[in-house]
Amino acid sequence: MLLLNGVSGDEGAVREYILEKIKPYADEITVDTIGNIIAKRQGASDAHKVMLSAHMDEVGFIISGITDKGFLEFKTVGGIDTRVIISKRVKVGADKISGVIGMKAIHLQTPDERDSVPKISSLFIDIGAKSREEAENKVSLGDYAAFDTEFYSFGSGKYKAKAIDDRAGCAILIKLIEEKPVYDTYFCFTAQEEVGLRGARIAAARIKPDIALVAEATNCSDVGGVDEKDYVTRLGAGAAVSFADRSTIVDREYCRWLMQLAEKENIPVQYKAAVAGGNDAGAIHLACGGIKTASVSVPCRYLHSPACIAASADFVAAERLIGAFLHHADEII
Repeated sequence: MLLLNGVSGDEGAVREYILEKIKPYADEITVDTIGNIIAKRQGASDAHKVMLSAHMDEVGFIISGITDKGFLEFKTVGGIDTRVIISKRVKVGADKISGVIGMKAIHLQTPDERDSVPKISSLFIDIGAKSREEAENKVSLGDYAAFDTEFYSFGSGKYKAKAIDDRAGCAILIKLIEEKPVYDTYFCFTAQEEVGLRGARIAAARIKPDIALVAEATNCSDVGGVDEKDYVTRLGAGAAVSFADRSTIVDREYCRWLMQLAEKENIPVQYKAAVAGGNDAGAIHLACGGIKTASVSVPCRYLHSPACIAASADFVAAERLIGAFLHHADEII
């Protein structure tokens, strides 16, 4: 699933993969107009409705122009640091045309250009075309482009891939839908999170749950040059529970209960220690007059890049904690 391309608004390949995986377990499946998958798993009781959410989309690019020499101009889709994309490989459009993100050579740059972060407008995608006409035979305006990078395991239980944000959350929901929950549970694989939490807003309004939990990937900043006091999460320290970010202040009782549940179940857990970023919880908790919502995340280094890094132990911890939530949801609703 990490190798599939699913830039915001173009999640079709990811959606089809997930549908195939969950069909044997879901009692009802809806794909709504924005592209969300809403899969209901009937619980032992229908007294309450539980919503689990993970987003299918990833950051990437959209083609906005083609030059006379056949280079592709583009805009970013979602939050991407320009510094991590130069000279990176991409796949463009439905035919997955190979390309490389390029810029003016360093020996042609002015001193100011060398010392500053390049603007997206100064970059281009090189697909090897020699003219506008040749490029237009392969690519159209509005085509999406995604990072072209392989998955591999390395080190001590670490793995590298693109789109860990949030295919990690999707993988957790795919696994957990196999088990019968306490209450009717809606497993939501949302669209367009990276461009404004759009799918989650629609899904929450449709479901009207009593409580929600978001399965995410979040920034891990335990790297060189960062003081320990500025660590957001630590790789290998367990699932990350957010108490607040830029879009949500989590209900204090709910947040503490998740931490206590992890301790009770001997699940490695940590707080997300920075009030930064945001995820689908920001849209869900404001829907339908207010929904009690929290987030459990997999720590991820180099988020929104072609080389995200996560730890298998953290993924397992997040899966276990969200699974424990489903089994004990009656304690917090």
